[in-house]
Amino acid sequence: MLKLAFLWHMHQPDYRGSDGVMRMPWVFLHAIKDYYEMPWLLSRQNGIRATFNLTPPLIEQLTLYEKEGIGCDRFLSLLLKEPHELGSEEREWVVKICKSSRFDTMVKPLPRFAELFGNSSYKDSELVELEVLFLLSWCGNYLRENCDTVAGLLEKGSGFDGADKRDLIEALLGFIPSILPFYSELQKRGLISISTTPMNHPILPLLIDMKSAVVSNPKTKIPSNSIPLAEDAKEQVDRAVELYVELFGTPPRGFWPAEGAVDEESVRLYAERGIEWIATDEEILFKSTGEEDRGRLYRPYGFGGLKILFRDHPLSDLIGFAYRFKEAGVAAVDFVSRLEGIAKRAGNAVVPVILDGENAWEFYENNGRDFFEKLYSKLERAEWCKTVTMEEASKERSSSLERLHPGSWIDGSFDTWVGHPQKNAAWELLFQTKADFKHHEGELDRDVKGEIEEHFLVCECSDWFWWYGDDHHTEYAEDFDRLFRGHLIEIYRLMELAVPSDLFVPIVADRDLRSLISEPKFPIHPVIDGKVSSFFEWLGSGMMDESAAFSTMEGARGPIERIYWGQDEAHIYLRLDGDMGRLERGATVRIYTDSEEEPIALDTKRLPKRGYVKAALDKIVEISIDKRRFQGAGAVTLRMEIEIGSEAVQTLPGVYELRIDLGDDYSENWFV
Repeated sequence: MLKLAFLWHMHQPDYRGSDGVMRMPWVFLHAIKDYYEMPWLLSRQNGIRATFNLTPPLIEQLTLYEKEGIGCDRFLSLLLKEPHELGSEEREWVVKICKSSRFDTMVKPLPRFAELFGNSSYKDSELVELEVLFLLSWCGNYLRENCDTVAGLLEKGSGFDGADKRDLIEALLGFIPSILPFYSELQKRGLISISTTPMNHPILPLLIDMKSAVVSNPKTKIPSNSIPLAEDAKEQVDRAVELYVELFGTPPRGFWPAEGAVDEESVRLYAERGIEWIATDEEILFKSTGEEDRGRLYRPYGFGGLKILFRDHPLSDLIGFAYRFKEAGVAAVDFVSRLEGIAKRAGNAVVPVILDGENAWEFYENNGRDFFEKLYSKLERAEWCKTVTMEEASKERSSSLERLHPGSWIDGSFDTWVGHPQKNAAWELLFQTKADFKHHEGELDRDVKGEIEEHFLVCECSDWFWWYGDDHHTEYAEDFDRLFRGHLIEIYRLMELAVPSDLFVPIVADRDLRSLISEPKFPIHPVIDGKVSSFFEWLGSGMMDESAAFSTMEGARGPIERIYWGQDEAHIYLRLDGDMGRLERGATVRIYTDSEEEPIALDTKRLPKRGYVKAALDKIVEISIDKRRFQGAGAVTLRMEIEIGSEAVQTLPGVYELRIDLGDDYSENWFV
C-alpha cells in the first residue's frame, strides 16, 4: 500500500521591529484565512492525516496577538484610526496594503471591493469601506461560516462604517487565540503531527560554515568577511525545541529545516538533540547518490543518526502552483491518478508531499476549499493508498545514505540566499556587526548581551536574504530591508557605539511593483502584423514588466514577459512579448473585460485579420480591439489568460489589473 505523507509548512518571518511592534500584517491575515482553516479542512474528513510544520516566529507572533492585541500590529493600529486622523504617508501605506488582495479570487467575489479597488484616491467613507472589505476578503471559509460578525458584514455587502470596522477587528482578534490550541487538540487526537523549524528560520548550513554554499555550487560567490556562526546555529535549534516543549508539552520528533536546507553538520545538530526525522527535497537525494532515480525516492533514508524523507518535488509543485488553474475536481483526479501510477510502479512507496501551507490558497477559488474537499474525499476512498504523518512515514522500511549533499529545496543549492551582490551585502553587514560585538562583548552586562543575541538570531532568518537580489520580487522589499538593518542598528545602540553609516543606506533600490509599470504617454497607431515595424510604433505605450515580478515560488513561468498597451480614437492595442515559440505551437489567449460576460478567445493558430478584434503573431503578439465593443463605458478593465493544451499557464497582468480610460487624450503629457 502506498503511504502518502503531507507536510504543510506554516511560516511567516518575524515582522517585529526593535520596539516589538509588527511592521507588516501577514501573520494576522493568514491567521484569519489559513492557519486554522487548513487543519480544519483536514479534520472534517475521516481517515486523512498529515503533518503541520509550525515555525517559531509564527508561534511567537500568534501568541503576541493574544497577549497584546492591536498594539502589537502597526497596520491594525492604523486601521482603528478614523481616516482623517491618518497622516498622508500612513494613509498611502494603508491603501497599499488594502489593495494587496488577489483580484480574481479575493476582490472580485466582493462586488463593492471590486468597484473600489481600481480607484486612485478615496474619500474618507470609501476608505473605511475599503478597509472592511479588505479584511473580509482575507476571512477564510471557517470564519465566514462560524463568525456572526463576519457573516453579517458579508451579507451587508457595502456601506460599512467605523463601528463595523471596529466590530470586525475585535471579532478577528478574538478568534486568533483559538488557533494554536486547535493544532494541539488535533495532535492529541492523532489526526495530525506537528514538527518545527530552527528558531528564526535560518539557513542552518550557512550559519555553520558559509563555505557550504561553494561546496553546493562552486560558482557561488560568498561574502569576503564571513565567519562561522556555529554557536548561533546550535542556539537556533535549542530555542526551537524549548518553544515547542513550552507549547505542546513534549519535545518535537521532527524538523523541516528552513527551506529544506541541509548538510552533514546540521544533521548532526538535529540528531544530538534527539530529533528522529527531518525532510528535504528530492534534488538533495539525487545529488547525494549521483543519479536521478525516482524509483529510489519513495522511502526514508538513514543518515547521521536520524531518518530523512525526500519530498516529491513535481507532485508538491502541482498543488502549490499548477492546480489553481484547474477545476477542483479535475485537479483532484489528476493528483490521485499520478499517485496511483507511483503505486503501480513502486509498490509500497512512501510519498512525501511538502509545500507552503498558506500562500498558495489565495490563488485558488474559494481559498482552496473545493480542491481539498475533493482531494481528501478521493484519498479516503482509495483502498491502495493511506495518508500518514511524517513520523509514521519515517518508520517505514529505509535505506542508508553514504553522504549528504549540502543544499536546499531550490536547485539543491543555497544560491537563493547567498551569492547575489545584495544578498552578500546583507550577510557582510551581519558579519561585520557580529565582529564588532565580539570586540566589545566583555564590556556588556548579561541583559544587554541577551537583547543583542535576540537581534542577531532574528537577522539570521532566511526571509531577509530571499527578498534581496533580483530573483524574487515583492512590493515590500524596502520594508524588509528596513527591518533587517533596523535590528543591526539596534545592536550598535545597545552597545552604545556609533552606528556605521552603511547601515543607514538601503540595500535595495525602490522596487515597488508600480515601478515595473509605465503608463501610456500618448496615442499609438501600431500595424497589427506581429512585428515591431518601426521604432515609433509602440513609443508612448504603457508597459508592465511581468518577468521582473516572476518568483521561484510561482513554479513554471508563463511565456509572456512584457505587456504593452495603448489606444487611439478608435482602438485599444495590446502587445505581448516573450516566448513566441510556445504560442506558435498552439495556445489560446483569453481576454476578459468588465463589460462583457464572455472572454475574447484568440486561437494563436487562427488569429482574426478583420472584425472588431484583429491579431497577429510573429516576433510578438499584437492585438487591436475596436472601442465600439465598449460603447457607453468610460473605462475598461482587462485581464488575460494564456492557455496551452487544457492548462491555463499564465494570468496577466500578474499584479493588479489593466485599466484603460477610454477617453484619455493624454493631454497632460503634451509639451511645446
